[in-house]
Amino acid sequence: MNDGLIPNRYAKALYKLAVERGDDATVYARMKQLDSSYAAEPQLKKAVANPFLDAADKTKLLLSAAGAGNDESTARFVPLVIKNNRVAFMRAIALSYIKLYRERNDIARVEVVTATAVASDVIDHIVDVVKNQLNGKTIELTQRVDPALIGGFTVNVDSMVLDASVKNQLEKLRLKLLS
Repeated sequence: MNDGLIPNRYAKALYKLAVERGDDATVYARMKQLDSSYAAEPQLKKAVANPFLDAADKTKLLLSAAGAGNDESTARFVPLVIKNNRVAFMRAIALSYIKLYRERNDIARVEVVTATAVASDVIDHIVDVVKNQLNGKTIELTQRVDPALIGGFTVNVDSMVLDASVKNQLEKLRLKLLS
């Protein structure tokens, strides 16, 4: 079976369950935390794939990595994934759920990257400009500093990039001079 098909099917089933139970936002937070745990700890994938680790321990490990607390949807879903021998797809399922939730709830991921730390009012202004262009979508903002930009900023909105960095301007100038 296709590696994208399995995670998408499980994510849709989880989303349907979570919506029925009214805890889809909580599950969204859990799936984001699970993805962060996979990113922060590469050994997590190996641990849950270990055939010598029993299902109960894998369940505890994944629920702990997801920060699962009081939502029953995640607590019921993770053992099902393990029982069906799909634990290798758990991170992909989490990413598919995140994508599905964002699509269904009109959430746009916005990342603002600056060359140096900037005041919050500057970030707020950039976010306001982006919000006006997104026609009422909710914005999920992340911000980071990348000194390689030299100056200026970049704004990534889902798959679109606005690059107003000095690094980009210098690269354009270099290409112009070469041609």
